[in-house]
Amino acid sequence: MSLHLIQRAEDYARMEAALEWLGARWRERPSLEAAAEAAGLSPHHFQRVFTRWAGVSPKSFMAALAHAEARRSLGEGANLLDAAWDAGLSGPSRLHDLFIAHEAVTPGEVRRRGEGLVLRYGFTPSPFGEALVVIAPRGLAGLAFTRAGETREETYHDMHRRWPAADWTLDDAAAEAMAARVFGDGERPQLVLMGAPFQIQVWKALLKIAPGDTLSYGEVASLAGKPGAARATGAAIGANPISLLIPCHRAIAADGRLTGYHWGLGKKIAMLGEEAVRRYGGAAA
Repeated sequence: MSLHLIQRAEDYARMEAALEWLGARWRERPSLEAAAEAAGLSPHHFQRVFTRWAGVSPKSFMAALAHAEARRSLGEGANLLDAAWDAGLSGPSRLHDLFIAHEAVTPGEVRRRGEGLVLRYGFTPSPFGEALVVIAPRGLAGLAFTRAGETREETYHDMHRRWPAADWTLDDAAAEAMAARVFGDGERPQLVLMGAPFQIQVWKALLKIAPGDTLSYGEVASLAGKPGAARATGAAIGANPISLLIPCHRAIAADGRLTGYHWGLGKKIAMLGEEAVRRYGGAAA
């Protein structure tokens, strides 16, 4: 088990309430003292734990979010980044180098809701709290995070209901090995997309949003070739089974609000903030 992942998981557990609080107020640039109070920690302790988790101070973290939002507001530049991604050019974020060789299961497997599939799963620490990893024969099929106040059993059942007819086998060792690839700096795992055709179309569109950028649900619908289908696109985004690597956290409301996230708003702001720091930089405290 990676001690680094264990430490980051423990740090995130302390930061989650504060991250949700910052997600609603970062435009106001709240003070260190106010953010620390939201976390239930002293300012000194909050600064130290937050910086250890994020790699930058809370102030730099909020500045990176603001910078990323300003870039989004400039608008059309995102198309250039999408073009760079499609051409195979790498960017400053490690996730920007992610290349998905899509190998979907057959329509029959989808209709049977996983019947005939063997899925291995397990729980493991991650930079965003405890993670549930689901592995299909051809690659990573699911990545979920335990929500605040939620048990492992509840997290498991939330994922299991997607493919209830599959043969689910507990394999913590395989989950830990997969987590090392997901959250490490090496080669990313292949993603196995199991969903309805429209869902897969939307999930592929999400992969075109560069790290550090965000798009509205309507813009994602257009990117998926379904302009005007913002509500259906939002539902498909909410059904995404592979958190983080299929970046549903980069979809936001049309007015720029960071709306609900299946695994908790704190995790969404954490992911966006980390990507903004990696992309635009920030001075460590």
